[in-house]
Amino acid sequence: MTKVGFLGIAHMHGYSYARALKRMSDIEIVGLYDEDSSRMKKACIDLGIKPCEHPEKLVAKSDGVIVTSENSTHRKFVKIAAEEGKHVLCEKPIATTLEDAEAMIEYCSRNNVKLQMAFPVRYSASAKKSREIIGSGQLGEIVNLVGTNHGRMPGGWFIDPVLGGGGAVMDHTVHVVDLVRWLLDCEFTQVYATYGALIHDIPVEDCGLEMFKLSTGQYMTLDCSWSRPKAHPYWGDVTLHVVGTKGTLFLDIFNSKIEVYSNEKGNRWEDYGDNLDYLLIEEFVDVLRSGKTPFTRGEDGLEALKVVNAAYKSFKEGGEIRIS
Repeated sequence: MTKVGFLGIAHMHGYSYARALKRMSDIEIVGLYDEDSSRMKKACIDLGIKPCEHPEKLVAKSDGVIVTSENSTHRKFVKIAAEEGKHVLCEKPIATTLEDAEAMIEYCSRNNVKLQMAFPVRYSASAKKSREIIGSGQLGEIVNLVGTNHGRMPGGWFIDPVLGGGGAVMDHTVHVVDLVRWLLDCEFTQVYATYGALIHDIPVEDCGLEMFKLSTGQYMTLDCSWSRPKAHPYWGDVTLHVVGTKGTLFLDIFNSKIEVYSNEKGNRWEDYGDNLDYLLIEEFVDVLRSGKTPFTRGEDGLEALKVVNAAYKSFKEGGEIRIS
């Protein structure tokens, strides 16, 4: 029996990860700790998980730990798990500062612990097929890329500049950066970014546009906005248009859906494609049981955060920033 504990349930993906674990055999969720006692109580009732008042005791009973707390608190929870020698799956972004991200990787390295990042987009069949197509040369030389990651404004701690570390740029850039790094085996070298609170009256940005240069020579743009209205039938998208000298590829990660028109519930989309959260959790369970290196590593989280930090610096300084 593989035992998994949850440290924090602030991020909505924590619910999805718990439900994925409950679908698997020989898995026990040993408990949940959250600093917000009312949030912990509600999640434990909703998910049928035992609450735990002390994170150290929960980690001691677990084979592995999933961290889905607020972005700025990832470091302290990863440290608790690493010092107990327990492998960790950490929600994205890895942290809100490079100092915290580097410390998390160091904690895990020093204690021989695997640190997996919650970058589920890579796990989709369409992303894997796209990597195969690009790698085979079918598109010829890649010329440029255009990406989007749109979603609804989540509210709550996500719009707290300290707890979230930023707004839509922090929340949505990291997924697409990780995807492109993996698809093209490249790094992001330069960024020019602009952003603002253009839709909602909130203290962080809800719209962002970033322009990148890649180490492989291409230019790329990314719209990373919280621009989906509440009435939109699905939370958002992750898309990537890859233009080559021999062809183009359009990747639409979450377009596997059924459109439902209901007099009672209104119009909505129901996803029938890959459950990316399930595939991510399946990988984590494999890491716990085999000790293998995760598909999406802490180092990938660090590289994505470097891009985000450079984007914020670009806006503040009003110019192009080199990413190092």
